[in-house]
Amino acid sequence: MKIKELGQDDRPREKMAEKGVGALSNAELAAVIIRTGCGEENAVDISRKLLKSAGDSLACLSGMTVGQMCRTRGMGPGKAASVAAAFELGRRCAAEASRVEKVSITGPAMVYRHMLHYMKGLGHEECWVIYLNRANYIIGKEKLSSGGVSATVIDVKMIIRNAIERLASGIILVHNHPSGNPQPGASDIRQTGILKKAAETFDISLVDHIIIADDSFYSFADERTEVMH
Repeated sequence: MKIKELGQDDRPREKMAEKGVGALSNAELAAVIIRTGCGEENAVDISRKLLKSAGDSLACLSGMTVGQMCRTRGMGPGKAASVAAAFELGRRCAAEASRVEKVSITGPAMVYRHMLHYMKGLGHEECWVIYLNRANYIIGKEKLSSGGVSATVIDVKMIIRNAIERLASGIILVHNHPSGNPQPGASDIRQTGILKKAAETFDISLVDHIIIADDSFYSFADERTEVMH
């Protein structure tokens, strides 16, 4: 039976869209990757056979070569390459996650030291976001924008979306002032207030907004800037 002839709940892509990727079985996830069937066998059928050839072990399947996967009927070089690429992305993701610095943020000076080597000496403004879990451990950070010498535009929607995707409980906004003066301008204060209100809507805390100049910094939280309260 072809995938399109299956019931709605048995079609991997439709099931994923409706119930989330976690609702799919291993065979269904593999079917999404290999996309098409062969002859009278649909992609799920082929995925089940492929998994069976690996002893129904994802760990064993991840170690198979493209040639070994091609021994399963219906698995051509293209399908096998897609599966191998998916496993490699998973390995790289795991390696990247393991490199995230296990740091619990205890104050703005710590953030300043943590971010200074990214921003020291820049002739333009950059905006970064640090994502925190409930224990204030860093679970990720990313540069959101770069450019300009006197203003940084904060993309509030992007920050909130990325925080939700990372399951972050808190965020710290960091940007630099190439002028060397860390004091916030009216735009900095206004945009911080907008971000704080947007974050609160999703039960995410704006822990701080830190402005970095090469030899000093300004912390909205430490200075008790009005928009933080």
